[in-house]
Amino acid sequence: MAFDGLFIHSLLKDLSPTLIGGRLSKIYQPFEQDLVLVFRKDRKNYPLLISANAQYPRMYLTDQSISNPDKAPTFVMVLRKYLEGSVLQSIEQVGLDRIINFHFSNRNELGDQVKLVLSVELMGRHSNVILYNQQDNHIIDLLKRINPDENRARILLPKAKYELPPLKPGLNGLTMTEDEFNEEKAQNSDAASLVKKMSGLDRDDRQELIGYLEDEYSYDTFSTFFKQFENPKGFVLKTPRNKRKIFPYLPYHLELEKESSDPDLNHALDEFYQYQATRDWVKQRAGRVERVVKNEQKKLSKKIVKLKKQLDLAENSEGYRIRGEILNAHLNEVKPGMSKISLPNYYENNAPIEIKLDPALSPARNAQKYFTRYKKLRDSIKHVNEQIKIAEENLAYFDSIQTAIDNADPQDIDQINDELENQGYIRKPKKNVRRKKITERNLNKFKLSSGKTVLVGKNNYQNDWLTLKKANKTDYWFHVKNMPGSHVILRDDNPSDDDIREAAEIAAFFSKGKLSAHVQVDYVQDKRVKKPNGAKPGFVIYTGQNSIEVTPEEKEVLSKKID
Repeated sequence: MAFDGLFIHSLLKDLSPTLIGGRLSKIYQPFEQDLVLVFRKDRKNYPLLISANAQYPRMYLTDQSISNPDKAPTFVMVLRKYLEGSVLQSIEQVGLDRIINFHFSNRNELGDQVKLVLSVELMGRHSNVILYNQQDNHIIDLLKRINPDENRARILLPKAKYELPPLKPGLNGLTMTEDEFNEEKAQNSDAASLVKKMSGLDRDDRQELIGYLEDEYSYDTFSTFFKQFENPKGFVLKTPRNKRKIFPYLPYHLELEKESSDPDLNHALDEFYQYQATRDWVKQRAGRVERVVKNEQKKLSKKIVKLKKQLDLAENSEGYRIRGEILNAHLNEVKPGMSKISLPNYYENNAPIEIKLDPALSPARNAQKYFTRYKKLRDSIKHVNEQIKIAEENLAYFDSIQTAIDNADPQDIDQINDELENQGYIRKPKKNVRRKKITERNLNKFKLSSGKTVLVGKNNYQNDWLTLKKANKTDYWFHVKNMPGSHVILRDDNPSDDDIREAAEIAAFFSKGKLSAHVQVDYVQDKRVKKPNGAKPGFVIYTGQNSIEVTPEEKEVLSKKID
């Protein structure tokens, strides 16, 4: 189910007692559509993630380490001015709609008490976060400023008066009494008709409630369904097409398979959205880099096709030499002004061959033209082969960049951007930005069943640092065969067969072949891995390797990951 009204009601059962009375100590906006509010209470920090992402708007306490950008956006600066250090007085949901109001108490510059509301609207593409003054209802600022011609229902700009969005009226099942239920039942003999009038339910909730009432159309059954939202837990289920969904209760009437359960709904939400959120944040940060990569891949692919056509033409250039020789043998038969002539081809049992002519040239010059064309094409073969090799190497390089983006965490994108700047594919900024040095903390780290450690680079700079500087010469190095992937180091000089297989599965997962059933992985001691002079980042050569074929399983690989 999505973040509908009932889900938000369940979530606030956990959130409210945890956050109310807490002091808002930090505010930052790590990504365009996402805010993190850090509340301090009872000597503990509680980071609240609020996302106005159009596809999956959400809100929950998170354990994820989300970096604070160096430069704060305007909205964050406003929030810090008005809310930082203020106390959260209450959290309330507007009916069973997807609007949550955080009520804060703070003092202005004159020392007067000010009541402020941070309204979180989790409403699909209309999602927003709005700060307004409770006394006069005027908007101070908001995450998404909307021009009046884009939203005629209300004005969403600073200084405008805050108004609720148009809300669809409905019945509140959480507060409905038995008499009210019986009255509605009398008017709606069909359970589906009653459910249609309920507020705060998404499609899954409606189907589940209909299932309950079809079993027994009674107030007891009705209230049993809604009581589940008063004591929520986190249940992750899968559809027949393997789409994952999260619920605050365990549905019985939907075609879903239970994957996991968690007594803490916030924790379940954090884990449920972790992968998708990371991919979304990477996409936001990597937008510029990905455009460069895709443009270069497109240009290089077209160039390779064109060069291979040239090579094919050059390798099949014997026809030009043959036409030149036949013309030389029959110069007396060529008359001035002719545009073509048919002559016997003594290479093909004197079968006729048609030869095009330039009417402005003499017979001898026409023959020489064919010999010149033949020589030019034959001489170009070496050059074209070299150009194809360079283009294919560059294409493989950009494939490795794309693989790095696919495996990246948001904080890794800066290093990928730096790499493309240093390679001349992205213009460097005028001001020199000091980047952090690569350390082991930047890498992905895994612990094998035997307890041995595996380190994984997530981009070409990390790969070079891991293989050429961090690894011991006796450690074992892993890499997928003939495709882009991460450099993987097994910190051991005498690994067992199980160690090798597990490390190879990790290398296969962090590669372009992660979705393949059979992935070939090379492995060799690190001392046999060398970097050629002038090679691009991430490119190495190695000798004396062994190979193993593995099938990377996401769950099995990620279960070995350590923070």
